[in-house]
Amino acid sequence: MRSQRPATSKLISGQDSMKRGFLSNPIVIFGHTVDKAVFTHVVAIGLPTILYYFILLNGWDLLALHLLIPTGYLVSSLIIIAEALVAGFWYTPLHRRQWLRARSGRVAQLARQPLAVGSPGRPQKEPSIPRCTYIVAAYLPNEQEIILETLRHLLTRVERPQGGLEVILAYNTPTCLPVEADLQKLAAQYPELQVLKVEGSHSKAENLNAALPIVTGEMTCILDADHQPAADSIRRAWRWLEGGRYDVVQGRNVIRNYNHNLLTKLVAVEFECLYGVSHPAKSLIADTAVFGGSNGYWRTSALCNIRFNPGMLTEDIDANLRTLLKGYRLVHDRSIIATELAPVSVRSLCSQRKRWDQGWLEISLKYQWPILRSDQFNLLQKLYWTSLLVYSKIFSVLSIQVYPVILALVLSHTVAPASIQAYVWFTTGVTFLSGPLQTLAAWKARDSTLKLPTAHFILHGLLITPYSAFKNIISIVAIYDHLLRRTEWVVTPRNLISLR
Repeated sequence: MRSQRPATSKLISGQDSMKRGFLSNPIVIFGHTVDKAVFTHVVAIGLPTILYYFILLNGWDLLALHLLIPTGYLVSSLIIIAEALVAGFWYTPLHRRQWLRARSGRVAQLARQPLAVGSPGRPQKEPSIPRCTYIVAAYLPNEQEIILETLRHLLTRVERPQGGLEVILAYNTPTCLPVEADLQKLAAQYPELQVLKVEGSHSKAENLNAALPIVTGEMTCILDADHQPAADSIRRAWRWLEGGRYDVVQGRNVIRNYNHNLLTKLVAVEFECLYGVSHPAKSLIADTAVFGGSNGYWRTSALCNIRFNPGMLTEDIDANLRTLLKGYRLVHDRSIIATELAPVSVRSLCSQRKRWDQGWLEISLKYQWPILRSDQFNLLQKLYWTSLLVYSKIFSVLSIQVYPVILALVLSHTVAPASIQAYVWFTTGVTFLSGPLQTLAAWKARDSTLKLPTAHFILHGLLITPYSAFKNIISIVAIYDHLLRRTEWVVTPRNLISLR
């Protein structure tokens, strides 16, 4: 049972165990990442090149690899194309779906039904929305310059539900900071704000778990310190939860500092591809969703039952899979908008993405077999989650094998068998088509509030191949670090510079 908020103090302390430390020197970690990237790719490309070269010298062929590698690219590309077509060109906003339903025949409805997640519908009158809680998780030495802006946004710009609003800041800090006094002043000004300092915490998961016992809302939204939800987010989210069919709805995260530099422009369009195309397509095709760690609205009873595991690098995906395995249901709604900040430097992006990749690998090894055995997933959902977990990690290794194969062919003065050359060219064409098609779908479905320029989408389409190769390098390094049990947690820098 959840306890009521304490009436005696705005500053609440909690004791949690220390599971994982924050490392706040991304420059050092970035240097190590570059070294590891060189080493891993020398191993992953150099050694196979020697092996394939001797295979060809002995009169054998590489037919199996000539078929396997293009097929891997083809499968990945077809998934991307399917998601782009569904979410970019079939997916329609809620009011347009109702208009189509009202004007289409029964046959057309049945034809669309296998692709459509049950819509929350547009009620005849606005429903009474119960009390909602926002939990904002923060590591203040890193986020002290942006946390007040985030809290003021929640307290002044988000529409209040009829049942009331509660905002809990769950933070940790190794030293006392001047901003803590400002937080107390803000809490005195807004009684709905609770400031929770989690003593001994070294992770977002510990901060969130410490906040759960004092939550009083029927619906709870998890937010990172840089996330700012749109004004109507609570109303849009509750439509999915009120009927009881879904327990979690994941919103759409968009980048608001997209004009900072070239990197933030690429990340902004990448997020449009992810949250505007890929995630909605999964909900439409397989009736499942990915909880991204922020801007996710939970039925509070389900969230208190699941909680977060501080021992996982990606505690959000761990909670996501445990939620699905327990029979709860998740859906994605790209109309529930929250803006966030993209990393502004390559080293920050490398640190962030390596942790994500290593965390997904950790999740894959832990949950792939339980998913296949679970009766909470239908066949399509099992295939989709397998593609997200195991297949994506296998493909990151398989995809770079194209380089040692080509090098071995050149060194041995041989050519690929003529019988499969047409297949290789076909898969290559499909692969190069999939990226720009996804970008086009993201442009079509782009969020209108920030007005991300069309030029940014064109830039992303032109640079998608080298950008994807860059992310694949990080993925290989993550596999290497996981094998060596290196689990450094590097905080993504959040400061005033990243706002510009």
